[in-house]
Amino acid sequence: MLADCLPADWRDARLLGRVLTEAGPSPVLARGGRLYDLSNQVATTAQAVALDGLDSAGVDLGPLDELTVASAWSSGAAEIRLLSPLDLQCIKASGVTFAVSALERLIEERARGDADAANAVRQSILDRIGGDLKDLRPGSEQAEAVKAQLIAEGLWSQYLEVAIGPYAEIFTKAPVMASVGWGAEVGVRADSAWNNPEPEVVVVCDPSGRPVGGSLGNDVNLRDIEGRSALLLGKAKDNNASASIGPFIRLFDDGFSMDDVRAATVRLEVKGTDGFVMTGESSMKLISRDPEELVRQTLSAHQYPDGFALYLGTMFAPIEDRDAPGKGFTHRIGDRVRVSSEKLGVLENIVATCDQAPSWKFGVMELMRNLAGRGLLGATA
Repeated sequence: MLADCLPADWRDARLLGRVLTEAGPSPVLARGGRLYDLSNQVATTAQAVALDGLDSAGVDLGPLDELTVASAWSSGAAEIRLLSPLDLQCIKASGVTFAVSALERLIEERARGDADAANAVRQSILDRIGGDLKDLRPGSEQAEAVKAQLIAEGLWSQYLEVAIGPYAEIFTKAPVMASVGWGAEVGVRADSAWNNPEPEVVVVCDPSGRPVGGSLGNDVNLRDIEGRSALLLGKAKDNNASASIGPFIRLFDDGFSMDDVRAATVRLEVKGTDGFVMTGESSMKLISRDPEELVRQTLSAHQYPDGFALYLGTMFAPIEDRDAPGKGFTHRIGDRVRVSSEKLGVLENIVATCDQAPSWKFGVMELMRNLAGRGLLGATA
């Protein structure tokens, strides 16, 4: 049921999303325990988040706890097929925003993307710098002192530069319209032998850069490819079906705010067809840079007239062995990945290779054709 992937307090939440109808993709709003098609008011969720006072004066699709939802692993008829809640928004991501992920990126770099060598590199680095990173405020005098120490010990890295230096790592995760939503296949490159999910909170901003809500994301990471060179970030991060977001955008209101984002615990569960199970969690309380600071840095040299979504990063970097000792974790085809947080719901996907996941064919031009054909391009609230 659709309600199974919603926040614990879904009856009180305002949830903005997209569903695939017979006519095409339509923005929807869950409010008061019911789901409403908003396409008679707004054509896109990018347009919806730019509005103040978005209401539920749309077509009533039914009660949330009675609607069934389709997925890549289910068969049979379903009343709702969820899409990524993003359409025209740019999809950005921030990296190395937690001390743990900073260390793991350094390990990837020192191991040159070799999972076999990672354990020895990890222990060597921990022995030398211990917990010096976890309490540092990026860009502070203390951070500069640690930076000088690391340089003197030959341990400096571009990953530590963005972890404790003044500038955050902000990159483009996927093209506009390329993200996938709840129930879809999520892609890893077939030529990657060391990869993992990255469960994250995603902040959604309107055209002025104002944060208006939050969602869940899986910023799929190819550790072997990025570990060979930071210049391969695009190849490691931006691939078919590699950006998952959903199930909905929870809009900020009296019951949900940026403080809830700051306090969120993001949980991860991976279940493999081989019986392997991995769990973990990431606390946003441990993030090195405040979400609003990351938003400001995203806006520092660019404008986003259709708004943007920003993955905030994760502290989750799995090192649990899946196969042989010392090999660490990597995905297998068919893994079920479940990302959850109490006030944001559940984002669930199944792992495929990028070439076997559904091809991305519905881009901006196709969306404009569809909306024009439905007479929705002039839709306003």
